[in-house]
Amino acid sequence: MTAVRPETTAQPLSDTSFPTGFVWGAATAAYQVEGAAAEDGRTPSIWDTFSRTPGKVRNGDTGDIAADHYHRYRDDVALMKDLGLKAYRFSISWSRVQPTGRGPGVERGLDFYRRLTDELLEAGITPVATLYHWDLPQELEDAGGWPHRDTAHRFADYADIAARALGDRVGIWTTLNEPWCSAFLGYGSGVHAPGRTDPAATLRAAHHLNLAHGRAVGALREALPSSARTSITLNLHQVRPLTDSPGDAEAARRIDAVGNRIFTGPVLDGAYPEDLLSDTRHLVDWGQLVRDGDLAEISRPIDLLGVNYYSPTVVSLAADGGAGTRNDGHGASDHSPWTGCEGVAFHLANDELTAMNWAIDASGLHTLLTGLAASHPRLPLMVTENGAAFDDYVSPEGRVDDPERIAYLHSHLDAVRRAIADGADVRGYFLWSLLDNFEWSYGYSKRFGAVYVDYATQRRIPKASARWYTRVIGGNALPV
Repeated sequence: MTAVRPETTAQPLSDTSFPTGFVWGAATAAYQVEGAAAEDGRTPSIWDTFSRTPGKVRNGDTGDIAADHYHRYRDDVALMKDLGLKAYRFSISWSRVQPTGRGPGVERGLDFYRRLTDELLEAGITPVATLYHWDLPQELEDAGGWPHRDTAHRFADYADIAARALGDRVGIWTTLNEPWCSAFLGYGSGVHAPGRTDPAATLRAAHHLNLAHGRAVGALREALPSSARTSITLNLHQVRPLTDSPGDAEAARRIDAVGNRIFTGPVLDGAYPEDLLSDTRHLVDWGQLVRDGDLAEISRPIDLLGVNYYSPTVVSLAADGGAGTRNDGHGASDHSPWTGCEGVAFHLANDELTAMNWAIDASGLHTLLTGLAASHPRLPLMVTENGAAFDDYVSPEGRVDDPERIAYLHSHLDAVRRAIADGADVRGYFLWSLLDNFEWSYGYSKRFGAVYVDYATQRRIPKASARWYTRVIGGNALPV
């Protein structure tokens, strides 16, 4: 296995440069790009089921074909090499390599990831594997899903299978991607698979995702070489009160507890915050849910923390204790994902919006990274997702010009650079996404990719932003 050390060399930064050794990459997720939904032993995940449920996904879209990465991975890796990528963050489909979520791995499924990682290494691109990007095997959901404690045991077994199959090729491993979305959008608001709306189940799911992470870290350390790195990726909400009022400060505290510290507390500090337990004790018995030894397992040391950022979260206390507006960027539902946070209203940070109606504000990324560096100074960070959807189209000349995305990326990369200059140990940046893809409940209506995908033909067209990103990587600096 090629030794992978995602480390940077401390040095003074120029106005536009990044440290030597900074990792430049792009990211995807299995269900969003692979397709081949029923090939080589793969069985349905919760997203296969959810996308086939009428009314759950725009236009009835599914990930059956997606960007057909399963069949086109060689061409896609060649494209990555042409773009100058140094790393590729992909996720492994659990139901492709362990179809029922139990028992031995399926070699046909594992072989795809062996071929993919071999192709990446041959191209000089570092593979970065994520074990879970929301596609729980449907059989495990039928048995109770993430609110059921046994799912955490099953995840550790799956981590062991993946690590033993790919540990000679992959040196950086992420356990979970955005467990907040898995728990709070999947079991709270129901806008993500499996589409349940049960506040108590949401909190149980969050704890069992934390437990799954800790047990998976243990399994990875048992199976992988000592040089391998383990991590978790969190979509931490950069929470801001709308005003300086005590009420808005209280709203921000509550959202920070259920949006951030429900994961950072146990994973990084070994305890759930007391205010979170107090806010939600009417929904779940934490003393019964959290068993002896759980927190020790959850807080196993990790080597990196992945940080996903798109937009800040601005909140206020709703007038008269009402429900308030919910411009939180997390989809429309009659059920709030913010369990235990009744009476909080959400606002857009400004009126400069992406196609997702997410406010563009790069200062939130700088604040997030420097805040993490202050609270956990010895923990290296990676920006594992950052990007934007815009209404991209192919011009008559066959080009895809996306100046809005270039401006977005420039401002956010400058925020990363400034955070490093201010002392944050940020080791790398992964653009979301390499390819246009299946954007969850939005189907194929939103395009995040640096590469345009014509879904009818599967033709790939690098956008102007992809070529701009190539310049950034080549110079290890922002273009002047």
